[in-house]
Amino acid sequence: MPTKQSANLDAVSKAIIEQLQHDGRKSYASIATEVGLSEAAVRQRVQRLLDAGVMQIVAVTDPLQVGFLRSAMIGLRVSGDMTEVADALTTMEEVDYVVTTAGSFDILAEVVCEDDDHLLELLTKRIRALPNVVATETFVYLKLNKQLYNWGTR
Repeated sequence: MPTKQSANLDAVSKAIIEQLQHDGRKSYASIATEVGLSEAAVRQRVQRLLDAGVMQIVAVTDPLQVGFLRSAMIGLRVSGDMTEVADALTTMEEVDYVVTTAGSFDILAEVVCEDDDHLLELLTKRIRALPNVVATETFVYLKLNKQLYNWGTR
């Protein structure tokens, strides 16, 4: 989660991050060659970046390939404190992304479900049942056209 104070990254740390964004399995030795540090120095920098929460190294799956046939973005309108609703959404296993916003919706939540019945149950029995949820609008994903994870060092 972002903090109010952002990390102060030098050019070498940004270059390491860019290398890992391209290939999260890239060896420290290979990265070291690219950025001009020793393998040990790269390993230490990566560990510091991980410990500080600046980055994560994770496997990203295609939900369709692992049995989750329905993904959607849900816009929520909330009365009162948005934080309580956002916090409740973060505890739901199906919810993988939650942001509070300024605009037509107070909160946007991305969900990944097994099928339409699972989405319907989640939406009607759990999300709409949260206190202070006034209205929802669901945007069912038909096709993923683009998804990148390289915004971190521009």
